[in-house]
Amino acid sequence: MIKKAMILAAGFGKRIHPLTLQTPKPLLKIGEETLLSNTLKFLEKFGVNEVIINVHYLSDKIIDYINNKKFNLNITIVNENEKILDTGGGILNAINYFDETFLCINPDTVWNDSYLNELNQMENKFFLSKKKCSILLVNKEKSFDKSLKGDFDLKNNLVNRKNKNNLKYIYTGLQIIRREVFADIDKKIFSINMIWDKLIEKNELLGIESNINFLHVSTLEIYKSLNIK
Repeated sequence: MIKKAMILAAGFGKRIHPLTLQTPKPLLKIGEETLLSNTLKFLEKFGVNEVIINVHYLSDKIIDYINNKKFNLNITIVNENEKILDTGGGILNAINYFDETFLCINPDTVWNDSYLNELNQMENKFFLSKKKCSILLVNKEKSFDKSLKGDFDLKNNLVNRKNKNNLKYIYTGLQIIRREVFADIDKKIFSINMIWDKLIEKNELLGIESNINFLHVSTLEIYKSLNIK
């Protein structure tokens, strides 16, 4: 079972202005829970015991939050001090904390207990397939934010982008990935899409379809319409 995870929490959250001018996006609240605490508790329920969190924008606020809260997890903060490294660069910058396979998760999805079953299925299929990366996708019709356009297609549990004008699936923000896919990369700042595109070319990107209605804090309007206070 996978015991280590990384939470990507370095972003600027520009689409949530003005709320994120003073508060980093992971610390916005869903009722009484922040997006970050909701994600940490989800990982704990799954059985993760060690979490790496990368930070950059308003990093001190996230660091103070983690230090002041009592989470039942071993949490390490990796601060991208000088420049934000994007999603792929952020993971590569923290890669030495992982020995083999780990979860990577975005905190701006509203994770609930139903995702635990899907993550269990995802983990089982990942290890049976012997692929290098697996991403959890959802049909864009299940997204609360109807402005989100599809980024992927899915056939026989393999991800592709062949029909670029009619892509049906959205990335939920959850993946299982082997450390080895970051070997031989000489860039510091890059998107995880660079990794995925290389894997897609080789039919190496596993995709699992989620059946859960996708709630994702993407814009200020969506945040408000989700009745998050």
